[in-house]
Amino acid sequence: MNDTKPVAGTNGNRYVPFEARSGEQSVVFFTRDLSAEGLKKIYDRVASVIEGKVAIKLHTGERMGPNILPRPWVRDLIEQRLPDATIVETNTFYEGDRYTTEQHRETLAVNGWDFCPVDITDAEGTTTLPVKGGKWFTEMHVGKTLPDYDSLLVLTHFKGHTMGGFGGSNKNIGIGCADGRIGKKDIHQRGDNMWGISHEELMERISESTKATIDYFAPHVAYINTLRNISVSCDCEGAGAEPVVTPDIGFVASLDILAADACSVDLIYALPENGGKAMIERMETRHGLRQLSCMKELGMGNDRYTLIDIDNGDKEITAAEAVKDIKPGWEPDRYNTFFGRNKHR
Repeated sequence: MNDTKPVAGTNGNRYVPFEARSGEQSVVFFTRDLSAEGLKKIYDRVASVIEGKVAIKLHTGERMGPNILPRPWVRDLIEQRLPDATIVETNTFYEGDRYTTEQHRETLAVNGWDFCPVDITDAEGTTTLPVKGGKWFTEMHVGKTLPDYDSLLVLTHFKGHTMGGFGGSNKNIGIGCADGRIGKKDIHQRGDNMWGISHEELMERISESTKATIDYFAPHVAYINTLRNISVSCDCEGAGAEPVVTPDIGFVASLDILAADACSVDLIYALPENGGKAMIERMETRHGLRQLSCMKELGMGNDRYTLIDIDNGDKEITAAEAVKDIKPGWEPDRYNTFFGRNKHR
């Protein structure tokens, strides 16, 4: 940790429209096809950097979490594209269904993550990765076995978060790769208050944690965000997650983490008929948009991008064009195994 007392940034509650941003552009791929086939198609667009021993970082969720990624889609991707890959996770900072490795293993079985190896990377301890250019950290504690892998596929369920505002690829790595006892504590806790860090400071700490991991894996890291079952609650809330009201959108993928998350946020803001209202309120009230500006300041990527519609001959489109035909409201698909507080309609 740095000995100086940094000052957190500001304006995490203010959305910066695409046309107001500056800098270079990265490529983001988009498909509306939320299915096993759609996941494979979008993966193929970023697969070129994935090689060697592959780790897949995804949120396996609390017990019977209703909004976690459909296991059949992930199983199909692994079987047909990444047969030797391993899902990587860490134990939680809070006491729940994944606090200990034993509890975590039981929850994995309940939630159906039983078709490939799952490495709880901090089960046997931690290691550290340097944070280059960090304000809050000089190093981050991650699971001991995370550096055993050559490539990282970040397969994210994009959704809200009670503290982070939204959980995209940045949160999936920044919290999800930090170990459960030291790394997550350093991100969240101030004094005796385990959730004492919030708003812009929290977003910056999450982003610095992420930077440690993606710097380690670069250039062998790719990002896929799944905009489906977009509750304002994180998958860490399990069956207690707030009911989904935001319509499903599709998959985005990029080799640029900031572009992937910025595009996902733009798609929410662009939803017709105020369809993104609940998520927008969650992101802005938690000052979660600071994740994007902080990643840009840290040199983690570009918040401008070229959006490629792979459903329509790789046509370049805007976020508004991507979602123009989406109707407000949400309908569960057949992969909703656990409904929690979601309701059949």
